[in-house]
Amino acid sequence: MAEKILTTEYSEEMQRSYLNYSMSVITARAIPDARDGLKPVQRRVLYDMSELRLGHDKPHRKSARIVGDTMGKYHPHGDSSIYETLVVMSQDFKKGMALVDGHGNFGSIEGDGAAAMRYTEARLKKFAEEVYLKDLDKTVQFVSNYDESEKEPEVLPVRVPNLLINGAEGIAVGMSTSIPTHNLGEVVDLVKAYIDRPDMSLEEMMEYMPGPDFPTGGIIANQKDLPAIYETGTGKIKLRGKIEVELGRRKSDRDKLVISEIPYTMIGAGINKFLVDIAEL
Repeated sequence: MAEKILTTEYSEEMQRSYLNYSMSVITARAIPDARDGLKPVQRRVLYDMSELRLGHDKPHRKSARIVGDTMGKYHPHGDSSIYETLVVMSQDFKKGMALVDGHGNFGSIEGDGAAAMRYTEARLKKFAEEVYLKDLDKTVQFVSNYDESEKEPEVLPVRVPNLLINGAEGIAVGMSTSIPTHNLGEVVDLVKAYIDRPDMSLEEMMEYMPGPDFPTGGIIANQKDLPAIYETGTGKIKLRGKIEVELGRRKSDRDKLVISEIPYTMIGAGINKFLVDIAEL
């Protein structure tokens, strides 16, 4: 067979190749699917736990088993990203509705990391079973995995807008996403109203869902900007912590400032800075 040499402009080939790479990163790593609000690694972990029969009423299983099974069958990109995903889906201070029931040290709101996967155990939360995975084999399209040895769901049959309830964060090539969490009850009420009245205006929608609802609480300081943020999809939400004054019961007791809610963005190392700044004020 004769060789055929194609002459191409180097800059055009680089542009085309980098565009293909960036699209792959955007869709496969950073930006969730709007249909179920999940990134591929999240979807694969939940599906694998379902396949392992790790329901809310079953015994916990070693996290290392879940991670290894997910990596071998569906997500061949390293165990650290899979375990980190499992950990975050169990942290109720990061997710509006946690999907994984973790047993052991799964980190803390102060920024402490989770224990190694060989020490922790996990299973699905009932919410994840009923709302994310029910009737999986009857409702969604299945596609081949990376080596075509298994089938995996293209999308999970999520019954609520997970993209709003649990939000999303990710950085891709030339693109990023940062969607805040919202209250489950408010989102469901809005969906029911929208089904009946699909021509609703943004103002009418915000009567049902007036704004984000963060797991750590906090007060949104720029509520007047929320309509524009929802309209355009861009903008900044300014959060404040909530402080209550607790008066001393006796004369010898000092009055106390009790921080009952913290800004969501202060999770982890930021909490210490938050407390120091408050103390200085």
